[in-house]
Amino acid sequence: MAEQRKVRFIVERQDGPTEKPYTQEFEVEYRVGLNVVAALMEIQKNPVTIDGKRVPPPVWECNCLEKVCGACMMVINGKAQQACCALVDNLTEPIRLQPARTFPVIRDLLIDRTVMFESLKRIHGWIEVDGSWDNREAPIQNPYTAETCYELSHCMTCGCCLEACPNVGPQSDFIGPAPTAQTLLFNMHPLGKFDAPKRLNVLMEKGGITSCGNSQNCERVCPKGIKLTQHLAQLNREVNKQALRNMFNH
Repeated sequence: MAEQRKVRFIVERQDGPTEKPYTQEFEVEYRVGLNVVAALMEIQKNPVTIDGKRVPPPVWECNCLEKVCGACMMVINGKAQQACCALVDNLTEPIRLQPARTFPVIRDLLIDRTVMFESLKRIHGWIEVDGSWDNREAPIQNPYTAETCYELSHCMTCGCCLEACPNVGPQSDFIGPAPTAQTLLFNMHPLGKFDAPKRLNVLMEKGGITSCGNSQNCERVCPKGIKLTQHLAQLNREVNKQALRNMFNH
């Protein structure tokens, strides 16, 4: 009988926010359709390294398992991506798992994405609603606006784009591609457009749109295929227009 194929994982671990990282290696029995989250679950059941040492199970985060929530984002073989849809068959072995170090590491592969949510607060990432419309009287959006908003609404706030962006980190105050692009989503909303000047003025501040270096890494890694480069370019134009309005008090 043929020996069962095993998949080797190198997991970067860290026992706490201030502890030094180290690696441990594990093996998981291969099966068709095996993804990284499923492999981590197998390791969690029996956390024994390849040299036979029983260790605390690796810590990570996941939720929907359908590439919707963004919680399982980690760096897999050097690329930020969702672990739930990273199939072993598409990865080079041994598979190296690392936390996204653009964000503070809580433990092992678990990170703290608070900075992204604080950035959404900063750009006023919500719609002020003090009432509702009857369906027959709701404003009609043109096809371009509807299509653009639909695409931008797919953002999971997973953080892949921030991890891949060379302008995000201790060397810069850039809030990152995702929060910046969400400004466009809320500005295009029939009610959100009334707060558009406020949001655009935020993007003129330190860490705003001018901190984007146009590396386009964000678009390459976005798991939802959002055309971030195009949307950031549109926002850049809108910010310049707002700057002129401010100059002439319009």
